[in-house]
Amino acid sequence: MKAHLTELLTHAAKTVAPDQADLHIVLERPKSADHGDFATNLAMMLARSLKQNPRAIAEQLIQALPASAYVAKTEIAGAGFINFFLNAGAKHAVVGSILKAGADWGRHDVGQGRKVQVEFVSANPTGPLHVGHGRGAAVGDCLCRLLEATGWEVTREFYYNDAGVQIA
Repeated sequence: MKAHLTELLTHAAKTVAPDQADLHIVLERPKSADHGDFATNLAMMLARSLKQNPRAIAEQLIQALPASAYVAKTEIAGAGFINFFLNAGAKHAVVGSILKAGADWGRHDVGQGRKVQVEFVSANPTGPLHVGHGRGAAVGDCLCRLLEATGWEVTREFYYNDAGVQIA
C-alpha cells in the first residue's frame, strides 16, 4: 500500500513542483489512528524550494492526487502533514496480495550473490540443556530463514562446546 500511495504522491508532486526531480517521499504510520493510516510531510519538504506555505502546498498536492479506489479521504494536519485514510477495500487488497503470493510473500533479492555464516546454539555437552539453548536455536534458525528469503546464501554452523579443560 505504501508503494501505491508513493506513486500517487509522486504524480501529484510532479504536477505541483515539476522541477523537483529527486524527491524522497516518506510515508509513515501515525501514532494515533485519528491521524489516518499513513501520513507524509511532503508539503513541508517542498515548502522551502517553492517558497510557499506548507499548508498551501499540501492543498495543491491533494488536488493533484490521482483518484484511488483505496483512499477514502485525505486531510491536512498541523503545519502541512497530509493524512491518508484508507477504505476497507485497501486492506482487503493487501491481504489478497499476500494470499496470492503464498510462500513467496516478502521474498526479496537484496542479498543476492552474498554469503553469510550464522553460528548458533553452541550447547555445552557437559551441562544440562535448558530453555536458553532452545531459544538460541529458534532465533538462529529464524535469522537464517529471513536471510535466505532475502537472497543470501546462508551457511549454518552449530558448534559443540566440546573443547577445553572439562573435556580433556
